[in-house]
Amino acid sequence: MIKPKRLQKGDKVAIVSLSRGLLGMPFIKHELDLGIKRLKELGLEPVIMDNSLKDMDTLFEHPELRAQDLKQAFLDDSIKGIITAIGGDDTYKTIPYLMEDKEFIEAVKKHPKIFTGFSDTTNNHWMFQKLGLETFYGPCLLVDFAELGKNMLPYTKKSFEMFFQNKKRYSIESSPVWYLEREDFGPDQVGIPRKRKQEKHGYEVLNGKGKVTGKLFGGCIESLYDIYTSERYGEENKIYKKYKLLPTLEEWSERILFVETSEEKMTPEKLEKVLMYFKKEKILETVRGVLVGKPMDEAYYEEYKEVYKKVFRDLDTPVLFNINIGHATPRTILPYGVEATIDYTKKTITINEPIFDK
Repeated sequence: MIKPKRLQKGDKVAIVSLSRGLLGMPFIKHELDLGIKRLKELGLEPVIMDNSLKDMDTLFEHPELRAQDLKQAFLDDSIKGIITAIGGDDTYKTIPYLMEDKEFIEAVKKHPKIFTGFSDTTNNHWMFQKLGLETFYGPCLLVDFAELGKNMLPYTKKSFEMFFQNKKRYSIESSPVWYLEREDFGPDQVGIPRKRKQEKHGYEVLNGKGKVTGKLFGGCIESLYDIYTSERYGEENKIYKKYKLLPTLEEWSERILFVETSEEKMTPEKLEKVLMYFKKEKILETVRGVLVGKPMDEAYYEEYKEVYKKVFRDLDTPVLFNINIGHATPRTILPYGVEATIDYTKKTITINEPIFDK
């Protein structure tokens, strides 16, 4: 696994729109400005890539422009990190332009950089895993740095500050509070805090016990399902097979799978359908363990728990539920391909190695 270097004060970080082109839209300007301000407060120098401010229709119709921004960010030696603007639902369309570009692939391997994002950015993370680069399922610009309250959410900010450190070993704790999603993101909401609630559950074991150690790998479960079934656009799986991006069962056997549900808040019935698909593919019985993200707004919280218990009840695979990853706020960072130990008896998550080269 190729590891990037940690961030330092004064470093340049690129902002890329790899799916949903929101950054250039007038109605989002206040959030863009806020996100840039927060990055500067952290001592970083944001660089918005050339195509990222183009309108939504243009970026939807031209995935090659999105791919070009990511390539340019890797080719620019002065840029040390790359932050996605937001998720979306057709990020996979960037893959052919990148996986067939030898210059891009060489830049990724010779000049590794921090890359962070979540949701449909899952597609880019899986691509980078194929190229051997460690990336991070974590914050993106518009929903983290552009938090409309007076400050970034403390747990999320503390998680991002890990990019400036390189601990030999550390634990990921449950956040003591969680936040409801905003109903209004307008300019008049700047400075108004999110509604928050005390965390009553913490990490919950839904199946199994004991310790497992493996390499972290996963993403947004809707994106994973689309990758395997092509349900949304009809071509994702074909692209993944063409570029050999799907893990083999042997590769899955070395991994701890992490999954989380999106803002679409799929019904428990749909979740069961999705999990049963991966069960039939023998992925759920093959992985060493499973981490499940907190549902946004705790929607279907108890119902989801029952679905996981039902699907895994005849499997030995342990499942830890209610992790602060993905769409629910606040969120932590999970490094792809890094060794972690999950203690399903003590309900702990430990990263066992430095996540950066230096």
